[in-house]
Amino acid sequence: MTPYLGAEGTTNGHNGTGAHDDNALLAGTRTALQHLIAKAKQQLPVESLPHIKNVEFATANTGSPYFPSPLKQTEAISALKAVEAGVASAIADLKDGISNRSINVDLERATAFLFSTYLATVGGLDKANPKAKNLLKDTDLLQAQSNLYRRLSANLYETKNAGEYFHLHGSLEATKALNMIGLEGHRPDLTDYHECIKIIEDHVKQFTLDQLEEMNAKIKQAGVSCLKWEDFQATQHGQELIAQPPWQVESLEKDTPPAPLPFSSSRAPKPQILSGVRVLELCRIIAGPAMGRGLAEYGAEVIKVTSPYLSDVPFFQVDANIGKHTADLNLKEDGDRKIFEELLASADVVLDGYRPGSLNRLGYGPKQLAEIAKQRGRGFVYVAENCFGHTGPWAYRPGWQQIADCVSGVAWAQGRAMGLNEPVVPPFPMSDYGTGCMGTIAALTGLFRRAKSGGSYVGTTSLCQYDIYLQQLGLYDEKMMAQLRSEHDDEFFGLRHHDSVDEVGKRALKTMRRTHPELFEERHMQECFSRGFKASVRTIRPVVSIEGYWNGFLRSSRPNGFDRPTWEDWEVDDGLLKD
Repeated sequence: MTPYLGAEGTTNGHNGTGAHDDNALLAGTRTALQHLIAKAKQQLPVESLPHIKNVEFATANTGSPYFPSPLKQTEAISALKAVEAGVASAIADLKDGISNRSINVDLERATAFLFSTYLATVGGLDKANPKAKNLLKDTDLLQAQSNLYRRLSANLYETKNAGEYFHLHGSLEATKALNMIGLEGHRPDLTDYHECIKIIEDHVKQFTLDQLEEMNAKIKQAGVSCLKWEDFQATQHGQELIAQPPWQVESLEKDTPPAPLPFSSSRAPKPQILSGVRVLELCRIIAGPAMGRGLAEYGAEVIKVTSPYLSDVPFFQVDANIGKHTADLNLKEDGDRKIFEELLASADVVLDGYRPGSLNRLGYGPKQLAEIAKQRGRGFVYVAENCFGHTGPWAYRPGWQQIADCVSGVAWAQGRAMGLNEPVVPPFPMSDYGTGCMGTIAALTGLFRRAKSGGSYVGTTSLCQYDIYLQQLGLYDEKMMAQLRSEHDDEFFGLRHHDSVDEVGKRALKTMRRTHPELFEERHMQECFSRGFKASVRTIRPVVSIEGYWNGFLRSSRPNGFDRPTWEDWEVDDGLLKD
């Protein structure tokens, strides 16, 4: 198919292998999709492949990539969204019969999805605005985010040996990490950004990588040595993950009969593919909740279950909880376990964002779900994401987005492309959102297989697996990086290894707003009053459109723990019911 210029100046291109055009971003997205299918074909329903092949990509970009980065993030996430849409369309076939329906992936929205928490607002205030805190529920229980000094306990620092770097990570508990390197947990006298960095880095520099790894393991924190891609590939863990597809979907039990999807009616403008599907999301921060967000976008009823005794980053909930209900349950207490098991009795999907084995210990891991499935006569789809993957020597290590980006070589790729001989953590939690999309694909695949063949299914993916997929696409060459350096602000390329994710994100947003205003157009945004936040919430619109169906959220966002833990009496917010 020959590309054409849409009415609003948008370049559209078919994904078929014979397609050809001069748009580098579209061509790169098709290449990324071919690579992805080659890696993950065995993990997908064969019925989804014709739909994936027919996905059309749309973009207003006729120039350079969006991010001031060597990593092909737009291409990677757009290809993943095409696969997600293809599997969803195969599910639609179960209701409508096989149809060659039109499917579109918007590259601007796919790109914006990767930093959607930075674009979200509550009461008109974004993540960087300190006044937003007044509208949020305080779920930072250990005050890890309470001030600059404590936030910088999660940051990249040089070690005793020059040229070697360790990502200290206070996770959601800054005191342990700071105490580990000989610092006080609280220093109210330290308020200057550069002074905080210097004091913390001076203490990190007292130790070698090996010493930091040993100390970190003792206190079970999420720090990690910052490796180059070639070094990660040489590790036993890296080799094990590289041999795997980006996500896996495996049979959990084969005794339960096929479970047709409900395809319930709703007040959405058109039918929704997952309407009536029930999802229990046991996740926090971004990657896990992004899986549930993806399923809610297709119409699933998602209850995000959080413990009132576990910390979460307050602002992340503004974007992550769109379309869901949220309920606090302590699964270590008998009364709350009973409530959870009542929810579980009619659930279709369980999402797990904790370290391998955590839900097993609570009694709700894959093997326990398989037994419950046999008792009730209907299978489950269980999908788990974590940082390091679900096999290999590092599988049980704690970790977050920056940890995966550092250990897998992504941070070194960013720094080198900026002309530095040091790593820099890339802007935004992009591997979080990419991993969330892979988990959504795994859940859709499990639902399709359960409907066709019966049984229960377990899907797994991780932040490191997204980073592997990303780096295997290759980096932009020096010519493209020279162009990006000439187009973007010098201030961004003045970043160094010790600059925080907040600082990197702030500078990236500033330069991207100037160089690519098409990413920030009103057409990409949706806004609706939130009863939970008692303010208007603004978020990115869905990336995918599927002919005959409506992709969108039925209810506005809310903080964790806002709703009663029940499948009954869910509200619909009319302000979101727009095509």
